[in-house]
Amino acid sequence: MDKTLSVRMAESIISYYTPGMMKWNYEHGLVIMSIYEIGIKYERPDFIKWAEEMYDKVISEDGTIAGYDTREYNLDQINAGRLLFDLYKVTEKKKYSIAIETLVDQLNHHPRTKSGIFWHKMIYPWQVWLDGLYMEGPFWTLYGNFEDVANQLIKVASVMKDSKTGLLYHCWDESHGMKWSDDKTGLSPNFWSRSIGWYLMSCLDCLDYAPFTGFEQQKEELRAIVADLLKAVYNFQDASGLWYQVPDHPEAKGNYLETSGSAMFCYAGFKAAVQGITDKFIKKAEKGMQGIRKMYLKEEDGVFHLGGICSVAGLGGNPYRDGSLKYYFSEPVVSDDFKGTGPFVLACLEEEKAGF
Repeated sequence: MDKTLSVRMAESIISYYTPGMMKWNYEHGLVIMSIYEIGIKYERPDFIKWAEEMYDKVISEDGTIAGYDTREYNLDQINAGRLLFDLYKVTEKKKYSIAIETLVDQLNHHPRTKSGIFWHKMIYPWQVWLDGLYMEGPFWTLYGNFEDVANQLIKVASVMKDSKTGLLYHCWDESHGMKWSDDKTGLSPNFWSRSIGWYLMSCLDCLDYAPFTGFEQQKEELRAIVADLLKAVYNFQDASGLWYQVPDHPEAKGNYLETSGSAMFCYAGFKAAVQGITDKFIKKAEKGMQGIRKMYLKEEDGVFHLGGICSVAGLGGNPYRDGSLKYYFSEPVVSDDFKGTGPFVLACLEEEKAGF
C-alpha cells in the first residue's frame, strides 16, 4: 500500500469525516473529489467507495439534492456536482444523472453580465468573483460547454487583470454600483490569494476536461493566461515558499502567510508543468509545498492537521465587507477547513505526478 503524503492526508481526513457528514457545498465537494482522485491514482477502491457513500447520503433515489435550492442561483452550489459525472459512470445510478441535470438547469437559466459571465449569486447582481469561475467552470466543461467556459475565463482575465502587478482583482461589479467597486473600473480594491488560486485551478482543470480536438484558439489563450498569471503570482512568493493572504502587501500589519492560496499556487505550478504549459515554476512550487509542510502541517496520533487557512472572504453582504486590507486580515484563521485541505491534497497529488 502506497503511503505517499496524498494518501496519508486522505486517510487522515476520512478518519474524522464520515458518511452522513457531507453538506452540499463547494468545499465538501472539493475535498471528496480530491480523495476520489487519489483513489483512482493509487488504486484505492476504499477511497472511491467512501466518496460514493458520502454522496449517497445527500442525493435521494429520485435525484433530489439535500440542501440545494436552484432559486438561489448560487455558483458555489455547482462545484459539488463535478464528481457526479464519475460516480454516474462508475455506478450507473440514475439518481446521479438526474442530479447533474438539476444543476445544468440552474446554469441554463443563471443570470449573466452583459459580457456573458455568470453572476456569482442572485444576491450579488452583476458581480463576478474569481471564486465563481472554479465553482462552475469544470462542471460546465464536463457537461460539454468548454467554449462557453473558456470565453468567460478569457473575458475575466482581460477585465480583472491589473496592468502593474499582473494579478487579478478579487471581484468585479459590471454595474459599478457597489460601494466597494471602483467608480471607473468596477473592480474591488485588493487581490486575494485564494481567489486567484481558484481562477488558476479552473483554467487548468477546464483544459484537462476540454475536448481533445477543436477550440484551439481558446485553448492557446487559456494556456497563455495561465503562464502569464503564474509569472505574476510567483513574483510575490515569500522566502518561506508561501504567499501572503493579500500577496502584494507583505509589509502590511496583520497580513499573514496563508495556506489555501499557497497550496493552489503550488497545484497550478505543478499542473502547468504536467500539462506542458510551462515548467518554469515547478521548483518554486516544490519550495511552496515544503514551506506549507514545515509551517502548518502537524501530525497528532497518526492524523494530519493543516492550519493557517483563511476561513472565508467576500465582498458586500451584511455585515458589510468593504474589500480593504483590514477586512482581508480580519477573517478567522482556522485549521482543517476543507477550503485549505482540499487544495493541499490536490497539490500533493500533482507534486507526486511531477516526480517529487
